[in-house]
Amino acid sequence: MRQIRPVLRQRGRMLPDRQNAYRTWRLKDMFIIAGLGNPDKQYEGTRHNVGFDVIDRLADKYNISVDARKHRAFVGKGIIEGQKVILAKPQTYMNLSGESIRSLVDYYKIAEEHELIVIYDDINLGVGQLRIREKGSAGGHNGIKNIIACLGTQVFPRIRVGVGEKPSRYDLADYVLGHFSKAERELMDEGYDNAVSAVGMIISGRIGDAMSEFNRKKKEEK
Repeated sequence: MRQIRPVLRQRGRMLPDRQNAYRTWRLKDMFIIAGLGNPDKQYEGTRHNVGFDVIDRLADKYNISVDARKHRAFVGKGIIEGQKVILAKPQTYMNLSGESIRSLVDYYKIAEEHELIVIYDDINLGVGQLRIREKGSAGGHNGIKNIIACLGTQVFPRIRVGVGEKPSRYDLADYVLGHFSKAERELMDEGYDNAVSAVGMIISGRIGDAMSEFNRKKKEEK
């Protein structure tokens, strides 16, 4: 059973150094962390499947088996930072990801605005860079567009993982379904590790800290 520490107050006001603990105490017991990608072996390791790769990193770090087939996804239950989580890899193909995620959200009765984290690729960010947001539009990403349509809201946390800008000579579909170079894979390894850290911060009630930590790195490295 998760131990709940009492919140200290002084003259009816919460002590500043206890505010983070209070936010964590109020969090619900279940988070869904969904990484987007395409099923089938031919898509493994491609730019469009970085969401799956982050889920695999989370699964390895926290010893969660993501092998049950439910809600049109591979899912696994576990604990991250003291919170119950569902790791999910929708198997609907990218453009229908929302159908699987809507089924998961409805079944587990979570509040998507706080308890759903979606992880996906972004061609507008440098290789391995992160951008964390509490809400936002699809930004041209078809998987996110479908999730927004199925949930009826664009208010849910997301972690965008940069895969690099498409060269002008490339077709967009060919680029995102292509594989990383050796040098890019090294940058992506760091990006995956940062995404895993960001997930831990978000489910601990520290999404603001995660944004400050990882969104800032992109600006510093320009």
